[in-house]
Amino acid sequence: MTTPFPFTAGAVLTAAQLNAITTLPINDQTASYILVVGDVGKRVIMNNAGATTITVNDSVFGVGDTIFIANKGAGTTTITAGAGVTINTSGSLALAQYGGGTLVALSASTFTFFPSGGIGYGTATGGSSSSITVGGVNYTLLEFTSSSTLTVSKAGLFDFLIFGSGSGGGTGSSSVWAGGGGAGGILETTAYLDATTYTITIGAGGAAQTNGNGSGINAARGLATLGGGQGLGFIATRRGENVSGASGGGGAGFSNAAYVAANLSMFDGVCGNDGGAGVLSGSAPSSGGGGGGATADGAAGSGATGGAGGAGYDVSAFIDGSALYKAGGGGGAGSTTGGAGGSSVGGAGSSGAASGTAAGANTASGGGGGFVAGGAGGSGIVYVRFKV
Repeated sequence: MTTPFPFTAGAVLTAAQLNAITTLPINDQTASYILVVGDVGKRVIMNNAGATTITVNDSVFGVGDTIFIANKGAGTTTITAGAGVTINTSGSLALAQYGGGTLVALSASTFTFFPSGGIGYGTATGGSSSSITVGGVNYTLLEFTSSSTLTVSKAGLFDFLIFGSGSGGGTGSSSVWAGGGGAGGILETTAYLDATTYTITIGAGGAAQTNGNGSGINAARGLATLGGGQGLGFIATRRGENVSGASGGGGAGFSNAAYVAANLSMFDGVCGNDGGAGVLSGSAPSSGGGGGGATADGAAGSGATGGAGGAGYDVSAFIDGSALYKAGGGGGAGSTTGGAGGSSVGGAGSSGAASGTAAGANTASGGGGGFVAGGAGGSGIVYVRFKV
């Protein structure tokens, strides 16, 4: 039983109604709604598959009035301040499905919304800002393509997608066909940040035959990741290795019997995927392996064709856009055909006596292996988002 609320003068309540005093009436809504004074002490619950609003207007409620607001629909419900109204909260006024909380009037025009279910999202500025919608939830997205600062004005939760830079492809020499560079590492997580300023570091892409560099948020609960592992080329003391990084670089291919005899075993990627093996034939043709990508190993070289770089990571689910890949492995060099870069973002390996292709800026991808010179890796990138 639900107690008839609010009470009216002269009303007589039964014992059962008095015992049900905490069983408050529910005001179900299926479309955007404006709160009225009769909602005081009730539960206003939205149920709509699309986005809706619940508006709070000025001079409707008195000090101490409370309304419980919740959303059980799939679409986001946003508590919206009418003209002259201020609504403060430690969380978000955008309620995802099954989100809710209590709205308390501090005056006729000032309210506090106390979200249920723990800590809400914070607010921050920095980088390039845009408004996005993911799964019906509205976010502010901050994109950092160069080292900068993140200023948190309201403490709370933030979603992070962090990419280290890709490594450079290997550089070959006579009878040496270099491997592609490995992709930078990835960290996707949600973490709490205090209200202060943080340093965002974007790792620079690795030069030819050089590991990539890490990206991250300085002094903020381990929010960092590694750069990619370099592609192997002509290194006097390390022939045939897949040098370790976030994802491994491709192994070098050799068409010289002396180099093959000196070949060392490959290393694995540390927190990504492995690079592919080079062709160690002892005679032409020969080719290098592809660098490891974010979601797949690099392919091994095959005959005179360099191995393709491993596949990258599609960030569209985080930024709610069309398919957009980061962290593909670089292709290996081939004596006839160079390997393709992973997911079209890794650098391509050289075909014959040429240089490998560099990966694009902020792709976190490996550079292509080259006979003359390896292509540079792509710099990292950091995405930060919070609900609005």
